[in-house]
Amino acid sequence: QVQLVESGGGLVQAGGSLRLSCATSVRTLSNYAMGWFRQAPGKEREFVAAITWSGGNTYYADSVKGRFTISRDNAKNTVYLQMNSLKPEDTAVYYCGSHYSGSYYLSPSYDYWGQGTQVTVSS
Repeated sequence: QVQLVESGGGLVQAGGSLRLSCATSVRTLSNYAMGWFRQAPGKEREFVAAITWSGGNTYYADSVKGRFTISRDNAKNTVYLQMNSLKPEDTAVYYCGSHYSGSYYLSPSYDYWGQGTQVTVSS
């Protein structure tokens, strides 16, 4: 059973920053593209960002482009999401996923997920 563990969530004021981490000790993340998704109460899970296995290519939702940065450290088996200029509408549970096949933008393309970490942005 592959386990992904997210951390770094919390409560922050609008305009603040947080860095989320996603780590696993089971699967070698360097073999896989990784993605971050988020889900707000009453809404569907939505794509936030993705990064290819080498880190050479990154993809972002329009709503976070220019504010969020996805990166990875394959030596540490960890993927990061640096979130700057946070807005109240960024409030959600954030999940990292390990990409399996298909579009990076769609959640069914990911086969393993973490338990999620709550991000709350106050106005």
